[in-house]
Amino acid sequence: MLHRHLTHQQFALAAIDDVIARGKRPDCAALRRAALADRATLEKVLRVCQAHVADPYAQRYHFWKQYAERYLA
Repeated sequence: MLHRHLTHQQFALAAIDDVIARGKRPDCAALRRAALADRATLEKVLRVCQAHVADPYAQRYHFWKQYAERYLA
């Protein structure tokens, strides 16, 4: 997935937010692989999700928050 306003394909905070909000299954799989390979990426996922968990309808963010917390523990 090409991320809006980014010139690289690393998982920066904006790229993670874009994948969680609008990504398709292959995009989420790539984020999952990157998160499992790098603890810093998991921490970024958690940071992005913290900004959205107040919304009970932001189910993707709730899922990824729980996923990141599970693997950071």
